Amino acid sequence: MGSAKKSSNTARQARIAEMRRAEEARERRNRILTIAVSTVVVAGLVVGGVFLVRGQSDDSGDTASDGKTAGKFVTGADGVKTWKGDLARNHVTKKVSYPVDPPVGGDHNQVWMNCNGDVYTKPLNNENAVHSLEHGAVWVTYTDAADKADVEKLAAKVKKTPYSLMSPDDKQQDPIMLTAWGHQRTVTGADDPDVDKFFEKFVQGEQTPEPGAACTGGLSQ
Repeated sequence: MGSAKKSSNTARQARIAEMRRAEEARERRNRILTIAVSTVVVAGLVVGGVFLVRGQSDDSGDTASDGKTAGKFVTGADGVKTWKGDLARNHVTKKVSYPVDPPVGGDHNQVWMNCNGDVYTKPLNNENAVHSLEHGAVWVTYTDAADKADVEKLAAKVKKTPYSLMSPDDKQQDPIMLTAWGHQRTVTGADDPDVDKFFEKFVQGEQTPEPGAACTGGLSQ
């Protein structure tokens, strides 16, 4: 079983490395496109035309949202709660009223939080963190009630895991929670075996709306 697990971990790391290479290639293409678009805009202004170039990084544009997400959690035998219902993916500029905290998806800001093993010491704007979930990140959150040793161990795990991030959240119900797009669970501590299981299943997992999308080049504290 040890060799099988090692082989699985090796394959997973290779898949993440390939995604990161694809991400870098996409960022280079985006920079070239930006330069080309800027040139067109300047040329249009010179001849008196006015062009509005509106860029968006994902799927559905910068539209308004009432923040309402219809659905409910269903808890599986493994203790993972899965959101049953539609999770909107519009880009919005205003605050969103999410039905759960931390949120597991929904409308979000067009800029994501960096999630390349980033550990934040202050609470995050949910709208930016949800965008990270859309890119396939696992988000670790904790309250003041969490044991300091557990927080330090989880931070060490996040720092070595691409497509993950961590931050405090005193509004959540339990001391330590793990969140992915459409999924969430509570764990008892850093040594809880469900921590590794959640990471293995949901870091760039099948639930990811935009697999391989960037976890760098966004916001950072």
